[in-house]
Amino acid sequence: MKTTKRIRKAVFPVAGLGTRVLPATKVIPKEMLTVVDRPVLQHCVEEAREAGIEHFIFVTGRNKGVIEDHFDLAYELEDTLAKRGKTKDLEALLADTPLAGATSFTRQQAPLGLGHAVWCARDIVGDEPFAVILPDMITLPGARASRCLAQCIAAHEAHGGNVIAVEEVPASETHMYGVVSMGQDFGHTFEINGMVEKPPQGTAPSTLIISGRYVLEPQIFDILEKVEKGAGGEIQLTDGMKALSRSQPFFGVRFDGKTYDTGSKVGFLAANVAFALARPDIAPDFRAALKRIVGTL
Repeated sequence: MKTTKRIRKAVFPVAGLGTRVLPATKVIPKEMLTVVDRPVLQHCVEEAREAGIEHFIFVTGRNKGVIEDHFDLAYELEDTLAKRGKTKDLEALLADTPLAGATSFTRQQAPLGLGHAVWCARDIVGDEPFAVILPDMITLPGARASRCLAQCIAAHEAHGGNVIAVEEVPASETHMYGVVSMGQDFGHTFEINGMVEKPPQGTAPSTLIISGRYVLEPQIFDILEKVEKGAGGEIQLTDGMKALSRSQPFFGVRFDGKTYDTGSKVGFLAANVAFALARPDIAPDFRAALKRIVGTL
């Protein structure tokens, strides 16, 4: 079911409470915690922009207004930077600001799961394929020199259908994730012939986990509207995708870079180290500081 429709829109489910990193997220949305010098969510938006996304759709919840403010103009700050001659800082700030009309915000009014959050964006997405980016997960490119969503969109252009990014984990960890089973293998991509959400330990069909980047056809919305609650009493996106896979093909993309789960404390700390070391402007000084710290262990 190859399609020629270009992926223009991305959905960011940002209504979660961030309980894994309390107390930091008591009043600050987990998506606004900073990795180096920008919020986690900003890293995700930059990945989407690099992949060609033009419209950024945020599914928010209560107490998430700071997310909308972050992607708006900040007149007082911009005026102060201009008056003080801090041109470089001002230009960087404006470069990160989406164009007028390029962002949309809608509410998930109850914590009913990822599938429900995606469904909340149905009227903004409309009848076209779209991307989903989980904002807990941020990525750095590998040998292909592109981040995860760009690789997913390239796979969609090649195969059509629906696309899921996957990564390899130890077999002992598969029970914590959604896991796919493989059909025909094309190398960097492959057909998906099955999915299971958090399988009991020792029962996973593979060690390839769903890693937070998707390209989905709009028919998923009709399914998510009717799908029954699954694991955790929530509407699971994986269950919706399993139902859609009965009528549409799914493909997996083996992302060749690195993914960091900033929703966990260790993952968040690891992301700060990795992203700092990937920044030419601060990497030398940070590497020296890191060596001093490691030397004390």
